[in-house]
Amino acid sequence: MSSPTSVDSFRGAAALTLLGLLVLRWAVALHPYSGEKKPPMYGDYEAQRHWMEVTHNLPVEEWYFNTTDNDLMYWGLDYPPLTAYHSKLCGFVASFIDKSFVALKTSRGFESYEHKLFMRWTVILSDLLVLIPSVWLYFAKNLRSADDTSLVWIFLVLSHPGLLLIDHGHFQYNGVSIGFTIAATAALLRKRTLLGSVLFVLALSFKQMSLYYALPFFFYLLGTSLEGGIVRGLPKVATLGMVVLATFSIVWLPFVSQLSQLQQVFCRLFPIARGVFEDKVSNVWCAINIVIKLKNMFSNEEMAAVCLLSTLIAVLPSCLDLVFRPHRNKFVYGLINSSLAFFLFSFQVHEKSILLAAIPVSLIVPSDPFMSMWFTAISSFSMLPLLWKDGLLIPTLALSLFHIVATTLMVNVLQSPIQRPQKASDQNLSNVWWWAAFFASMTGCVVLTILSVFVKPPNKLPDLFPLLMSVYSCLHFVIFLLYFNYKQMSVNGVSLQSSSESKKQK
Repeated sequence: MSSPTSVDSFRGAAALTLLGLLVLRWAVALHPYSGEKKPPMYGDYEAQRHWMEVTHNLPVEEWYFNTTDNDLMYWGLDYPPLTAYHSKLCGFVASFIDKSFVALKTSRGFESYEHKLFMRWTVILSDLLVLIPSVWLYFAKNLRSADDTSLVWIFLVLSHPGLLLIDHGHFQYNGVSIGFTIAATAALLRKRTLLGSVLFVLALSFKQMSLYYALPFFFYLLGTSLEGGIVRGLPKVATLGMVVLATFSIVWLPFVSQLSQLQQVFCRLFPIARGVFEDKVSNVWCAINIVIKLKNMFSNEEMAAVCLLSTLIAVLPSCLDLVFRPHRNKFVYGLINSSLAFFLFSFQVHEKSILLAAIPVSLIVPSDPFMSMWFTAISSFSMLPLLWKDGLLIPTLALSLFHIVATTLMVNVLQSPIQRPQKASDQNLSNVWWWAAFFASMTGCVVLTILSVFVKPPNKLPDLFPLLMSVYSCLHFVIFLLYFNYKQMSVNGVSLQSSSESKKQK
């Protein structure tokens, strides 16, 4: 049993960790947000505020339709129902504070200090209610406790620069869907498959980009359900299917009664007409477009089919490994490989979508801190053109450097002899080469950042530096995808055939 002194010490450390995470969030929140003082459309901040306005004032039937009171060309709602319910809740609270925050039509572009304070607090409270408890559950040794080491991992994940900058700077609520996904992952790793399935449906119902994780969840659940053989596994699969359908039905209930409602929601969630990409994104299609103008060669529908096929091919090895050699240590790598493949090859990818790969990578910091740190740095760098546009250059640089230093110092302090290679010479040799590659990579990031800030691009190539950043980051992500696939395949899973044979022998 733990002594009262050690328990009090841990509680103090946990309180300080939480305080540090809140201070970081509020420090970022003091900076500008997306579209601040930039009419007529403003930015993501106004989009989220407008959704509160729409969902608070209009009936559910009008939320996703173009009407006289809901102009879809002005930040029309294009996220799933759980986001809409969240917006309605926030709008309800906002109306009590100041009705002008969500007044129908007249509140467009509303900007005030009090409103900014309210909006920033909605994100922080969302983190407190969903994201932070989810990360705690993931790293806690059991559902009710953690230890000092776990607090380090929790702090490193929750101080991820990209997530802080996008949610608390740029302004979004990614922490909610990511939090549900992390909680679902924690449940699956504890073999609470039904709970994990419900939580992942909530993630999908909050942001459709959670589809980046859908294939690993499906194949891992299928693989683990069939470990005892097909006959024993089919009832488990059927139960999981019913739980998933029931959860979807409850969340989507107002929109499944009429086919036209459901069709309109899906049209809003998957806008093929927008094209393969909009701004400069660090994925394969944006890099290829430098040489081959994809938008001129393919229609949007054809390009969407190409993206779908390419994404499935890229994620297939990881998924097959999960279903035929399921193992809990493979699952998080599966989330990384799937989300990274979707980011690199899927249709209509945004710069911010790299967070869907970056957060699972941060979850492996206890076992692979160096690669987790490296990926975190590159993923944050890849969003720099967007963050710079929002006036977030200084917090981006500060948080990125802080996270690199914090990860290095904390891991060196906590690293146990068990985690180290048996031969010190091998470790030193490995460290030299890996650190050399890391510093070379970071040097490229620094050079491109300096050029972007201080050098004016040619008139004929106004997007030269954002494009160079995108291609440079994309090359890193392709290499990371190969590395994490190798890491997943290196874990010895339990093959379905051997598991079935062992059951028969017993």
